Amino acid sequence: MRTIPYLTAINEALAEEMTRDESVFMLGEDIQQGTFFITTGLVQRFGPERIMDTPLSETAVAGAGVGAAMAGFRPIADLMFADFLYIAGNEIVNNAAKWHFIHAGKVKLPLVILACMGGGYHLGPEHSQSPEAYMMHVPGLKIAIPSDPYDAKGLLKSAIRDDNPVVYFYNKALIGVQGEVPEEEYTVPLGVADVKHEGIDVTVVATSLMVQHALAVAAELEGKVSVEVVDPRSLEPLDMDTIVKSVKKTGHVVIVDEDTKRCGPTAEIGMQIVENAFDALDAPIERVAAANMPIAAGYMEQYILPQPADIVAAIDRVLGRA
Repeated sequence: MRTIPYLTAINEALAEEMTRDESVFMLGEDIQQGTFFITTGLVQRFGPERIMDTPLSETAVAGAGVGAAMAGFRPIADLMFADFLYIAGNEIVNNAAKWHFIHAGKVKLPLVILACMGGGYHLGPEHSQSPEAYMMHVPGLKIAIPSDPYDAKGLLKSAIRDDNPVVYFYNKALIGVQGEVPEEEYTVPLGVADVKHEGIDVTVVATSLMVQHALAVAAELEGKVSVEVVDPRSLEPLDMDTIVKSVKKTGHVVIVDEDTKRCGPTAEIGMQIVENAFDALDAPIERVAAANMPIAAGYMEQYILPQPADIVAAIDRVLGRA
């Protein structure tokens, strides 16, 4: 094992898959220079025919990706900010997600949509969102959401090899986070959750950056509360078996995600826990998520997005310590 940053893990996955399969190519705005540094150096290795800069049009990027996927390529369409998924909504939601089914399964759509999500950079309401729930609502899309460098690389390699459209959310606040990544070949399958930290008192189901927050809280509460941290790693397919197993062990649940609390992933995961493990719950489920309002720029951002202190408070409430 060596220790590398999250962004380097993504860059390695892109390079390895482009080397392995000549049908893999990238298109997007400014990717030759390096969007969030994840594509740095790739145009020098693979040339502008496979690392294609595009006009400032998310609709064109996603639409060209859909067409290329139908033609037998494995395109990776980089939309830069996850907020821009809405601009390409028709191409992703009505075309990529549905055309395999509309064409009686005869058309494959091996398309990866890269989308950088999350706040932490004080960029305001149009560049700080985490729109996972919007994508979860679309049948036909798979959703990867890595929380560390190991998963960032392994999930991306699986996404590129998948014959279905995959929205790959990487978090801008995780870009510099370091983690252990093998030098040898590996993949992380979509639809398999990971228990990042074992515990017996409370289950914290967390996604993306919130996994790192939850692990920090688990360390902070060590000796007082035994916290189990479960990372779904993908939201579609969603591995409820691993989550339910943890809930049945601890009897207490806190769900943490950076999307909005209203109609967000915390609501869906919480409902599925109620449907599958209600009798195991010793207290009502607690949720920690973004406030139901646009994300403020600057100093006020911290009061809208979930913070580690919010997770601690939720754990105290669910355990009756508050």
